[in-house]
Amino acid sequence: MVTHNCGDFLATGAPDPTAGASIDDENCWHLDEEQVREQVKLFLSQGGYYGSGKQLNSMFAKVREMLRMRDSNGARMLTLITEQFMADPRLALWRQQGTGMTDKCRQLWDELGALWVCVVLNPHCTLEEKACWLRQLRKWGDMEVCPLEDGNYGNELPNITSALTQNSSHRQSSLVRPRRTVFTRAVEGCDLHWQDSHLQRIISSDFYISPSYQREEHVPTACARVDALRSHGYPKEALRLTVAIINTLRLQQQRQLEIYKHQKKELLQRGATTITNLESWVGHPLNPIGCLFLTLTEACRVEDENCLEISVYQHVPVVNSSPESGESYLSLALEVALMGMGQQRVMPEGLYAQDKVWRNEEQIIGRLQELELDAVLVQTLRKQCILLLEGGPFSGLGEVIHRESVPMHTFAKYLFSALLPHDADLAYKLALRSMRLPVLETTSSGDVTHPHHIVSVVPSRYPRWFTLGHLESQQCELASTMLTAAKGDMLRLRTVLEAIQKNIHSSSLIFKLAQDAFKIATPADNSSDTTLLNVMRMTLSTLNWRRREMVRWLVTCATEVGVRALVSILQSWYTLFTPTEATSIVAATVMSHNTILRLSLDYPQREELASCARTLALQCAMKDPQNCALSALTLCEKDHIAFETAYQIVIDAASTGMTYGQLFTIARYMEHRGYPLRAFKLASLAMTHLNLAYNQDTHPAINDVLWACALSHSLGKNELAAIIPLVVKSVHCATVLSDILRRCTMTAPGLAGIPGRRNSGKLMSTDKAPLRQLLDATISAYINTTHSRLTHISPRHYGEFIEFLSKARETFLLAQDGHIQFAQFIDNLKQIYKGKKKLMLLVRERFG
Repeated sequence: MVTHNCGDFLATGAPDPTAGASIDDENCWHLDEEQVREQVKLFLSQGGYYGSGKQLNSMFAKVREMLRMRDSNGARMLTLITEQFMADPRLALWRQQGTGMTDKCRQLWDELGALWVCVVLNPHCTLEEKACWLRQLRKWGDMEVCPLEDGNYGNELPNITSALTQNSSHRQSSLVRPRRTVFTRAVEGCDLHWQDSHLQRIISSDFYISPSYQREEHVPTACARVDALRSHGYPKEALRLTVAIINTLRLQQQRQLEIYKHQKKELLQRGATTITNLESWVGHPLNPIGCLFLTLTEACRVEDENCLEISVYQHVPVVNSSPESGESYLSLALEVALMGMGQQRVMPEGLYAQDKVWRNEEQIIGRLQELELDAVLVQTLRKQCILLLEGGPFSGLGEVIHRESVPMHTFAKYLFSALLPHDADLAYKLALRSMRLPVLETTSSGDVTHPHHIVSVVPSRYPRWFTLGHLESQQCELASTMLTAAKGDMLRLRTVLEAIQKNIHSSSLIFKLAQDAFKIATPADNSSDTTLLNVMRMTLSTLNWRRREMVRWLVTCATEVGVRALVSILQSWYTLFTPTEATSIVAATVMSHNTILRLSLDYPQREELASCARTLALQCAMKDPQNCALSALTLCEKDHIAFETAYQIVIDAASTGMTYGQLFTIARYMEHRGYPLRAFKLASLAMTHLNLAYNQDTHPAINDVLWACALSHSLGKNELAAIIPLVVKSVHCATVLSDILRRCTMTAPGLAGIPGRRNSGKLMSTDKAPLRQLLDATISAYINTTHSRLTHISPRHYGEFIEFLSKARETFLLAQDGHIQFAQFIDNLKQIYKGKKKLMLLVRERFG
């Protein structure tokens, strides 16, 4: 793709506008209008790819350059660009689908709107020109596809909980807000003029001593005038107006501080505040703070070819300020940036407006970081920070802020790093106060060791806060910056950890910070125990997907700290873990061979840990027998009394709180440990919870049932006699019952070799108890199943059914009069199901 330089928009052979033109020249040069249209159309069609955004921005820069040269083609070129923007076919599409445009595109539209504000504020335009622009702007603004100022297509709900609830009329107006397009500010700008005598005196003389820019014009509007003066080639005037605006802001700040001092007590008692600024300056469409900052720093820029990459500034004294004030345009730039960023403001409506707030913040901070902080700037920084901390409703760093206030984390992180080398106390005071995120705070602060499970309710409770995730990660960044700075200073570290505990509500972020804290706070001595346990406690107070990882990490940390920390977490497990975590992860890891080796523990220490682990195991088994009983038994194996206690807990819970699956698992464990009689008792209890229907011949519990019967059989006739009634009651599946019956008749009972028991060596008879009961149950299960299967059988299952009857016959024949019973059964079937001719034919063929 061929790129064109700025000169290409002008007819060939024409002088370059940068050479300068006299103000009186009307339409200094001919503009190649067709080429401008084609270029914009081409760049827009590429949708921000292939550097087309850059190309469009350089066309905007060209317009600014022409305005600065006072070339009337500037406004004409902007008109051509705007016409192409309005004809972009994507606008109708975005509107139809209700989707927002891309960020790159939005930024181009914002710049377009801001440029029109500059054009209409030209101090030397004629009334006819202004009337002509106003017509054009209104025409574009009335078009349906015209993008709205806040980036929405009106498909998001207005903010019903308006921050300005001082009176109800505000709330009403927030529900039916007039439609504001990207051109609305320019339309409003057409009403402004430069005839005011006070304004004229400010911009025409360095020595007009004005206490402030007294018209008290709305700040963004006043800043738009500054931008217009700069853009139309009046840098001196722009600078004078900027100084006047800053003087006004200072006066306002002082006045608000005085008012706040009188109301302070009442506001602090109420714990609430109103927001005095109706419009936020950060993220504002006209970028007022950026505009003032640039105007002031441009007056201080050092022209040096060697440092093209970075900006180098020098202090240029403010004309007409007293020499002893040491005030320079550079210190004013810093001051106004801090004032603007520190302004308390309500979170704006809509995703785009919210994104814009933090993009603008980062932009301003990026510029601030270019300033070398010398003594003069440090003094400005400290003074402004103290004012912001003492500030009432006008300050986002004041003691009490509105619940919907935009958080100050990003700004505070910059201030903290900038202040730290010069005034650490102030740096910490400021950063700690900024840690709050009021929108997430529940009404009562409650117990900080157990924060509520806030994380799960956040998205639905704050649907208006689209950038909440970003804000929380900025809060985490601020905390992390403080933690790193506090390394080696236990007192500061503890204070930062308390702030984290109180203000951060996302468990995965707390986990990340806990890991940072642990890296920072592992001194050789053990003073970090309590502090660290507190930070770990925070990580466990909310459930989330990284939970297991957190628990494991905590045990690793405690191991690093030493045996006392391990004892501490075992003893206070209930404040940190669920019973399952405490037994299956914590105690198991503490008792592992690795831990003992890692800490090279002596015998008394090992005993102390083991004793704590056993106490924990029994407490957890009592609290949650279902999930902890098996782990508890394993942990108590080496201590007879503890093991007995754990077993008793299982027996007590078996009838109420446990499933057959859990009981079978513990029963098998008991058999494996060499307690067959206890295993038998638990298996019997498990059987009472089980119910297998006639058609559940692949149920997962079948293996457990077969194992329980085999265990009883191996213990002897008494045990087998005790379990069979339970089996008959719980199992109604014929194939399972016949399998048990077959196994019981194959060998004599009592092979477990229990001392004092003699194995008689006799096979058991199916005619006598207890097998007789099992045989009867099996036969009736076959009969019931046969009828159930025949009610809805299809021809493709006939073959399978005949095989099933053959199995049934084998069981019938185990009874003394089995062949008679079976013959009667078959005759019955032929009678009842004679309608199924084909099937009954197959039955006759096989069974006569």
